[in-house]
Amino acid sequence: MKDILEQIVADKRIEVAQQKEMLPASELYSQVERMMADGNYSRLSMRASLAQSASGIIAEFKRKSPSKGWIKEEGRPDVIPPSYSANGASAISILTDEKYFGGSMDFVRIARPDVACPILRKDFIIDEYQLFQARSIGANAVLLIAADLSKSECSHLARMAHELELETLLEVHSESELEYVGDNIDMVGVNNRNLGTFHTDVANSYRLASLLPKDYLLVSESGISNPQTVRELREAGFRGFLIGETFMKTPDPGEALKEFIKNVESPL
Repeated sequence: MKDILEQIVADKRIEVAQQKEMLPASELYSQVERMMADGNYSRLSMRASLAQSASGIIAEFKRKSPSKGWIKEEGRPDVIPPSYSANGASAISILTDEKYFGGSMDFVRIARPDVACPILRKDFIIDEYQLFQARSIGANAVLLIAADLSKSECSHLARMAHELELETLLEVHSESELEYVGDNIDMVGVNNRNLGTFHTDVANSYRLASLLPKDYLLVSESGISNPQTVRELREAGFRGFLIGETFMKTPDPGEALKEFIKNVESPL
């Protein structure tokens, strides 16, 4: 029986093929080339933003998950991401997978004009076509998941992302995936959620911390709900903390973020 990640990736390949039929790669690539030639693009660095932040919170706009179902079906991209930005997020992660996470690429387009910090396009990137999409909608960084890709595929996508002026966050789950860390990787994220079973354990970040390269900016992803956990992870060397459900399940995610950051930076 396929695990959840295998099914998501299989569906993603079909989705990307359909997208290419609607907008051929040659047309998308030409659009992006014109955008880059015009220079009308804000090159915000997610890595620098996290490195300079006292909290390092990557606030995630996630309306749904395969394990939890709808978290905030009514969540609006023109309201929550700008509120995150106004309330101290170092970066914002926006889910663009529709089938499993209730996301859309339009969410990045809609949020971009009113968001001052870097935006991460969070999706299951398996094709360079998706990198051009990310560039065209105004993202500043993309997620590359080691478990989705071969080492050579990851290397190619990371190189192409840099050519498109996108930063890369490489997501690893286990010690065996550390070999994916290499050139054109700007940040290394440890996902505390097993993408096959969706079980979450923050101990995964602590376990891999001592094995991760010291010259990469480290991000802990998923399962973080307590400011004290962020403080402890910072002591272990992490500078980015991706948090979604903790904020999204509240009536006002931006206000929840503001309170969370206050408790990270000024513990009682």
